[in-house]
Amino acid sequence: MGSECSEEEIEIYDPLDRCTVLSYGVGHMLNDMTSSCWFTYLLLFLTEIGLSPREASIVMLSGQVADALATVLAGELIDRYGKFKVWHGAGSILVAISFSSVFGGCILCKISGSNSKVTQTTGYSIFAAIFNIGWAAAQVSHMSMVNCVTKNSSSRVALASCRNAFTMVANLSLYAVALIVFSLIDATATDEIKKQYQWIAYLSITIGCCFVVVFLWGTKEPLYDRSNQHPNTITNNDDGKSKRIPWIYWFKKTLYYQVALVYMLTRLVTNVSQALLAFYVINDLGMAQTSKALIPGIIYICSFFVSVILQEMKWNGRRLKAFFTAGGVIWIFSGIGIFILPNKFHNLMYILSITTGVANALMMVTCISMEGILVGEDLNGTAFVYGSLSFLDKISCGIALYILESYQTSSSIDGCSDIRVCQSATRYGSGLIPLACALLGVLITFTMRLHDVRPMRNPLIEPLLV
Repeated sequence: MGSECSEEEIEIYDPLDRCTVLSYGVGHMLNDMTSSCWFTYLLLFLTEIGLSPREASIVMLSGQVADALATVLAGELIDRYGKFKVWHGAGSILVAISFSSVFGGCILCKISGSNSKVTQTTGYSIFAAIFNIGWAAAQVSHMSMVNCVTKNSSSRVALASCRNAFTMVANLSLYAVALIVFSLIDATATDEIKKQYQWIAYLSITIGCCFVVVFLWGTKEPLYDRSNQHPNTITNNDDGKSKRIPWIYWFKKTLYYQVALVYMLTRLVTNVSQALLAFYVINDLGMAQTSKALIPGIIYICSFFVSVILQEMKWNGRRLKAFFTAGGVIWIFSGIGIFILPNKFHNLMYILSITTGVANALMMVTCISMEGILVGEDLNGTAFVYGSLSFLDKISCGIALYILESYQTSSSIDGCSDIRVCQSATRYGSGLIPLACALLGVLITFTMRLHDVRPMRNPLIEPLLV
């Protein structure tokens, strides 16, 4: 096919060493910390400073749409020109610069001298879009590197699992920071609330940037070998562009649509539930303010340990389907519990957060690994695949959250002691909708025909759990 994926003359079918996996795994920490803050606290922050739920959802939707469009564009350009690390570094810089403005004061309001709701919504939407453009560039470049770093199937799963494990580390770090900030700064006025979230944003950026440096220093740039040509690639002139597979090649594959739907549904499960979780535990269950950091933290602790364990396993197509199904079934039962849980039994949410964390890890690790099987050795189209699937993810999440928030007439209710008379949009978004998406994802997974890969005896040269 035409792609050697390392500068070194190594056998790319060999299992990867621990340092390579670890240095790759930390590369998405900045994106993950800012994304966790985005989905968990953006809607809460905007409604606490005075915007209506609908106006807050417009800000999020503008960011999601910008992210979706930038994802497709970044995927196309990366397939044309390569340079994964350059795209990753540039995107990370844009994220670091813009993110503090998303959770800071309204810059457009200061420039225009107007503090109207329209100006605030527009101002926050602009920086939300800028942030998500940088985020998309870093995400697509990082995800599409997996298939170019190695052709070893189990090592690809190990990379995806390590990446997911550090996603959990990033989220835990964010919630640890948030827990400390919420405990130290007792905010009631708007200025104090802005100060809380500004500190969370600044600390997240600082921690994330440190790991970006580790990734750029410890990960080698995958290089395309243009000496051969895949029968489905488009040949370009010697102008620095790599040969690429046309989009129609993927659109003819049934597996492309199956994986795309499963990935989109998995992201809906994790992102929609995460975005509404803070509202749910505070407003619907009436829990303490610290719970909006503690409950998500428990979810990600469980996800982290499950992700690391998954990394050590031997993998094939059948096992990927089985573990995804297991995660989906666990989420179905968790979703039922979340949907019907009355506030007088709110302590049961700690148990549900454990099962939710396990289910999230099982579904995310396996569905991302399904993308790797879809790409296979067609490396000249890898960025398009990851980019197009992420496009569906961003658009669907943005629309889902906009619709849910449009039906949320108030940012606060007086708890829910009886599910029969208290079925808020937040409760639907935290439990019932993710449940339905998990069920649909499991059904689609049953229809997949993943080519069977012989389990490798040693997924990593040095297992990470040693």
